[in-house]
Order: sequence, then structure tokens, then C-alpha cells
Amino acid sequence: MEKIQHKQVPVNGINMHIAEIGEGPPVLFLHGFPELWYTWRHQLLFLSSHNYRAIAPDLRGYGNTDDAAAPDAAGGYTIFHIVGDLVELLDHLGIERVFLVGHDWGAIIAWYFGLFRPDRIKALVNLSVVFMPRNPQIKPVQGMRLAFGDDFYICRFQEPGVIEQEFAEIDAVRLIKSILSSHSPQPPIVPKGKWGGPPGIEIPLPPWLSEEDVNYSAEKFKKKGFTGPLNYYRAFDLSWELTAPWTGAQIKVPVKFIMGDQDLTISFPGVKEYMENGGFKRDVPFLQDVVVMEGVGHFINQEQPEEINQHILDFIQKF
Repeated sequence: MEKIQHKQVPVNGINMHIAEIGEGPPVLFLHGFPELWYTWRHQLLFLSSHNYRAIAPDLRGYGNTDDAAAPDAAGGYTIFHIVGDLVELLDHLGIERVFLVGHDWGAIIAWYFGLFRPDRIKALVNLSVVFMPRNPQIKPVQGMRLAFGDDFYICRFQEPGVIEQEFAEIDAVRLIKSILSSHSPQPPIVPKGKWGGPPGIEIPLPPWLSEEDVNYSAEKFKKKGFTGPLNYYRAFDLSWELTAPWTGAQIKVPVKFIMGDQDLTISFPGVKEYMENGGFKRDVPFLQDVVVMEGVGHFINQEQPEEINQHILDFIQKF
């Protein structure tokens, strides 16, 4: 880990922190919530040892990367802002085309990166979150309320300041532990007061997660807060409005998709059918492989790092 280099890069009006190691064809890793560049630690070391240049930023509003100019305004966290940050990052680093790997929110961003700028992507490996084609009939958050109710976690994230206050009442270490160690394939329904699990009950860590891992992330979130990361969810509907010109557009880059059969997103309405009945292949015509790993949950790149490492390497070596 000590060989990983860290630096700040000016992109799109903010300073972005990146972790980087290795030389060779570049691979850009995009993390999810509530994570940081650190979620890719295993992949950075593995890919760099196989003659790739592995790069993992803290995304806008996370870790050591700046918030948007008005950090409390979700309008600075649309999908265009986030993809724009990454295009400028590639420009700053002198990279014309990149292998892209995303997980969770990073997967959503990677899908849109492929939609907006396929010319900058050699191939894409996405984890855990399938492409969600734009439904012109209903806004995303409204659809989630109808499907899961007001206590669905994304719906609860919408009101500025409310979840921040709930999170502030929970020790950051406990909060990160409770989220990362969750292995339920059911959609997260979290009424007020339920974050962090029952108070006073110890949260056991899974074998793939150490106290050191949790503490690294918790310290960053203690210092930075959660408003920037939560604003990604609050910008869902605004991004939906702005992406109207791409309704029905296809993602035309080579793709490998991997998820666990215990992933919380696999139980979202229509996901299995979308994957199995031709919708996924219709929207992502260069989809080459779909892997569903048995017994694996949402934080797949940390839970099964060796297998994910090999999946990534095997796929990008084709190009």
C-alpha cells in the first residue's frame, strides 16, 4: 500500500484526490457509497503488478476531493458534473482512452460515461448495478417511492440535512461497519432511528473487512461529512431531466458485468428480468459477459478481491 502514490489534480473547478500505482495501459476505478478510492486497494495492487497503470480517485465530495462550489446544493452533483470531472482528469493525466471499472455509484457513473463519451473508453467492467435506461414516464425518486415506500434509503436521503443529522448521532465507525457488513439481498428499508443497527449491540466484521479498513473510511467521513455523497442521490431527478436527449440511446463500449446473487440491487423490481430477457443486451449491445457470483453480496470487489481481480484482468487483456 505504501507504494501507492497520492496527488491532487485540478479538474472541472475542483481539486480531485487520486491514488495511483503502476505503469502501462491505464485503468480508472470509480467507487460507490459510502466508499473512497480505498475500496479499490486490492485491485490497484493487483493490476499494477500486471503492468497496468491503476488510478482510483475520490469522487467529487468524497474524501480528499473538493465538494461542489456550493456543497449543500445537489445541483452541483448531476451526472454531467461527475462525468465531466473524470473526462478532465483523463485530459490532465494525458490519457486518451482508458479501461473503466465501476461499482455501486461508480457503476452508474461508468454507464453514463460510456453513454456520453464512448470515445474515451477501451472497455468497461461494471459491478453490482445494471444500466438503468431512462424511463420518460416517471422520475427516478418517484418510482422508488412507489416501489418501496418513503423509508427506502434513497427516498430518505432526499431531504437536505435530515439524514446528515441522523448520521451525526451515530459513531462513524459504527455506521460504516453496519453498511459495509450488510449482506441482505433485500432493498434497504431504513426508518428513522434504524441506521447503525440496534444500539449497544456489537457489529461483527466479515472476514474480508478489518478494523483498519473501517477506520480509514470513518475518519474521512468524520472530517468531510456526508452531504456531498448524499447529493448524488438528491441529484437523481435533476440528472433524469437533463438526460432526456439520451432517452433510448445505447451504450456502445465493450462491457463485462459482474454482481453477487446476494446483492441488494438484484431484488429491485425488474432487474432479473432486464438481465435475463434481452433488455440489458438491447441497451448495451457490446455486452460480452454477465457473471453472477454465488453467495456474494453488494461490496463485491472487497468481499471477493481475488476473483474480481482476475475477472477484470481477463477481460481487459482482450483489448
